Amino acid sequence: MFIADCINICDAVMAFDKIMEEIGIEKYLRSEGYRSQGRPGYDRVNMLKTILFGFMDTGYVSLRELEDRCKVNIRYMYLMDYETPSYKTFGNFINEELEGQIEEIFAGVVEYIREKEGLDMQHLYIDGTKLEANANKYTWVWKKGTEKSRYRLYKKITALLEEINEGLAVLGFQMEIQTEYSPEYLEQLAARYRTVAGIEPSRFVYGRGHHKRAEQRQYEKLTLYTEKLMEYIEKINTCGPERNSYSKTDRDATFMRIKKDYMGNDQLLPAYNAQIGVADEYIVVMDVLQYRSDMDCFIPLMEKFRELYGFYPKYPVADAGYGSFNNYIYCEEHGMEKYMKFPTYKKETTDKKYRNDPFRVRNFKTDQDGDLVCPNGKKFRFSYRQAVKGNRYGRQEEVYECEDCTGCPYAQQCKKGDKNRTVRLNMELTAMHEEVLNNLECIHGALLRMNRSIQAEGTFGIMKYDRWYKRVVRRGLNSVRLELFLVSIGHNLYKYHNKLARQQAA
Repeated sequence: MFIADCINICDAVMAFDKIMEEIGIEKYLRSEGYRSQGRPGYDRVNMLKTILFGFMDTGYVSLRELEDRCKVNIRYMYLMDYETPSYKTFGNFINEELEGQIEEIFAGVVEYIREKEGLDMQHLYIDGTKLEANANKYTWVWKKGTEKSRYRLYKKITALLEEINEGLAVLGFQMEIQTEYSPEYLEQLAARYRTVAGIEPSRFVYGRGHHKRAEQRQYEKLTLYTEKLMEYIEKINTCGPERNSYSKTDRDATFMRIKKDYMGNDQLLPAYNAQIGVADEYIVVMDVLQYRSDMDCFIPLMEKFRELYGFYPKYPVADAGYGSFNNYIYCEEHGMEKYMKFPTYKKETTDKKYRNDPFRVRNFKTDQDGDLVCPNGKKFRFSYRQAVKGNRYGRQEEVYECEDCTGCPYAQQCKKGDKNRTVRLNMELTAMHEEVLNNLECIHGALLRMNRSIQAEGTFGIMKYDRWYKRVVRRGLNSVRLELFLVSIGHNLYKYHNKLARQQAA
């Protein structure tokens, strides 16, 4: 009996198999360096199809579920041709075959859907979510806390070296004391101390009834401090320049605030920041990052988009988490329109009292000389320029100070403190905010805002609540990226099949 005769011709697995054949999924498998010894392996094309269909079928599928379905589910029997690989076989296949090829498979599926559906890649709806990592809760390492502990350890090392120098003063030998130390320098000091003081670690005594000499205690302390300093340096290097924490059980995971329930109660948990770009309800770009803020994720996501498709989207639409000075300048440099809200966008558009506040710098009038004038008629004089914090383009903002706030009737409404009021003004950023307001408040911008909330946030709603993928299973940044790409491929195939089914029903 042919198993294909038992499956409805309109079944999801038949549509999936047809898509895979038209894509030519076998071209994404590695042809060289594969198993040349031992028993013949399973058909690799069938295994790849089975894995992708598992993610299309249920959103996320575990390796043991794949093994079980190949034994009892007629769809998976059809794809595997009655073969039943174990969960270890599926795991080895994913790690060996898909580790470096998954992005190409993702791009191939998107390109196929793009040809069939005519996707509008110029309008990209961007959103992100924090997915809890597969790591323990209370295994955090904080960069700032580690740095404070390291400086406390420097003081202990200095005190120990001073104590050692007192004992070596008779021999006329002194160890150099510094404000900061490196493990290599401490190892050199320990070697010199062994030579000068005639210490032999093999003769050290331990346990009850044995009295340790002062040299032994000092040498053991110096060795212990060296190991502790190496541990602190390793922790700081693991965090790197862009992270402030990591988890001991998954060192690529960063501790982030995660929304847990409808009341907004959140927890500090190890997580990854998953970013997607949606076009016509399909995920066309995806990336997993370690940044806590979405602002830092925009540029890497756009670079990933250009890497996949060779161009930048004309209209990247995002919420207020992405609107920053750096991102706006990046859009200008690469020919993209500014459709990302800035943090005060909602206040600007809904709070009339805030928008029309006469004491806001943006609402100050200017006189004929171009100077800012407050509601009391006092001029603001230019004081100095200062660099914008976190700006990678070297931009600066100007600081102005009121010429005289003495006896001002609006002092309580205008400023805090007794000194003259100072204001910071960045004309370039102010002009960008005005441009964003004009873009988003027009009819085109209103449609894009509505579509972003439907498509981008709706995609996460389907993934997390309809198909129950709420937590990362694998550990390590590369493995998590592989997992999210598989989930994204499954989502795209799921959406495409549903559209075809609706068209056939119509």
